[in-house]
Amino acid sequence: MATLSTSNLTLADWAKRTDPDGRVPIVAELLSQSNEILEDCVFKEGNLPTGERVVIRTGLPTVYWRALNQGIPNSKSTTAQVDEACGILEARSEVDKDLAMLNGNTAQFRLSEDTAFLEAMNQTMASTLFYGNPGTDPKQFLGLAPRYSDIGGGSPNNAQNILDAGGSGSDNTSIYLVVWGDQTVYCHFPKGSKAGLIHEDLGEQTVYNSDGTRLQAFSTRYQWKNGLVVKDWRYVVRIANIDVSDLIAQSGTQTAAASTNIVKLMARSLYRIPNMAMGRAAFYMNRTVHSGLSIAALDKSQYVLKINEGLSQFGTPYSWLSFLGVPLRRVDAIVNTEAVVS
Repeated sequence: MATLSTSNLTLADWAKRTDPDGRVPIVAELLSQSNEILEDCVFKEGNLPTGERVVIRTGLPTVYWRALNQGIPNSKSTTAQVDEACGILEARSEVDKDLAMLNGNTAQFRLSEDTAFLEAMNQTMASTLFYGNPGTDPKQFLGLAPRYSDIGGGSPNNAQNILDAGGSGSDNTSIYLVVWGDQTVYCHFPKGSKAGLIHEDLGEQTVYNSDGTRLQAFSTRYQWKNGLVVKDWRYVVRIANIDVSDLIAQSGTQTAAASTNIVKLMARSLYRIPNMAMGRAAFYMNRTVHSGLSIAALDKSQYVLKINEGLSQFGTPYSWLSFLGVPLRRVDAIVNTEAVVS
């Protein structure tokens, strides 16, 4: 895995720190292994019980050339406060006590159920990082796609960081370039709470069926409080409107000569970032796009793509694809059915 020097905490870093009871959370590594974006996210404790309040500079002071014996007027910069809310993702599991004890290994049976819940929480969180929209579901936090969703008109400043790959049908996808850092883009959790997914074993409880009957069950609660802060919009670039059928066939908008070819747009996206040294950079794409770029790297049709080998942060052999030194991460939560961004 590509290891970039950083002082910021990832979810795996937070997992190594004990909780108030002196125990280490047991689920963060499982999540990181099954979703590559969580290997890169910077996690930071928010400054509000409900999230994070950030101050963004909206204007620079006016400066002047001064002549001798002449004064200059005062000036100042302007700032704005933005509150980024956290969402609470939660689930509960109740397993009949006698069912769990049937195979003689209650702990193993419950672990198998935990794994399914962890995967469901993981997939939902990954999807929300990209597509979360409080406008359609007020309980969610705002993801990357709604933040970078308007190319035309030039009204949002971040329109210049949305590159159009030319797709116009219903089978579109996107690539995101994100530079993670505590001054650029990071995930936050509420002040005084824990980072990552919380697994709480509630033990044996009496539970009620829908018909009012009761039974003894082992109960478990899963909770993940998380949000996304884009403190500086210049450190995210979205390559939108990638026509999936064109990409697979290498035709139309995705021929090597086309200006909308994703390799060319990925190169352009790097130059939209003011300073790559501000954090950990990575490209995010789904399996379809990643596999196409992997094939291009294997047949050397694109020399800017490289297959690297090394050890992951957990010490296991790992290979990864990079573009001009920036890792390419696979995120299956990015769909192939995005609407056209215009």
